[in-house]
Amino acid sequence: MISRPTFLPIFLSAILLVSCRVSKDPMRPQLRALQKGSVTEDTSYVYSLPYDINTKHLIVQGYFSRLSHKSKAAIDIKMKKGTPILSARNGVVIRTKGNGTKGGINKKYRLDGNYIVIRHADKTQAGYWHLKKDGVLVNVGDTVNQGQLIGLSGRTGYAAFPHLHFIVWKIINGNQLQSIGTRFKTSKGIVYLRPLRRYQNSN
Repeated sequence: MISRPTFLPIFLSAILLVSCRVSKDPMRPQLRALQKGSVTEDTSYVYSLPYDINTKHLIVQGYFSRLSHKSKAAIDIKMKKGTPILSARNGVVIRTKGNGTKGGINKKYRLDGNYIVIRHADKTQAGYWHLKKDGVLVNVGDTVNQGQLIGLSGRTGYAAFPHLHFIVWKIINGNQLQSIGTRFKTSKGIVYLRPLRRYQNSN
C-alpha cells in the first residue's frame, strides 16, 4: 500500500501525464489557446477565485483532462479540509447537498459528494463540489454575492484527496447543460487557469 506522503506526488504526476493526452471535445483546442494567450478575448464574465484574498492554491487538474474531467471544462483546486470557499460570482443558490460523509477514488462514492450550485444572472450555473460534511453554509433560495463565504472544502464524493471541484455550465438547446471555460481575476491579471500552477486571489 502506498503511504499518504508518497501517494499525492504520484497522483499529481498521473494527472500531468493524462492531461496531456488529446481530448476529442471541440472546446478543448479553443480553451488551450485561451490559456496560453495565443487567442485573446474580453467578452466572457470575469470570475473571482473561490478562496480568500491573498491566499494561493494549486490547480491540480484542468479542463478536459483524462483522469476525471475527460468531458468537462472543470478545474480541481487543492485545499485542506475546512478551507473557506467563497462565491466566485453573484447569484442564487439552486441546489445543495451537505450530509455526505464518504469519499475516495472509487466511483461508488460519487453520490456522497457534498456541493453547492449557484445560478447567475445570465442563467449560467456554477458548481462547487467535494465540500466537507456540514460544510454547506448557504440554503437553496439564498442570494449570494461575489466573495461571500458559502462553504468549507472537503473530500466527499469521488475524490482522491481534499480539493474543490469547480465547474460552470451554460444552457444549450433549451434545457441541456454544457460546461464552459471561465476567466478569473488573479494577482497576475485576468487569466484562464492552467494545471499545476498556483494562483493568488488579489480581489
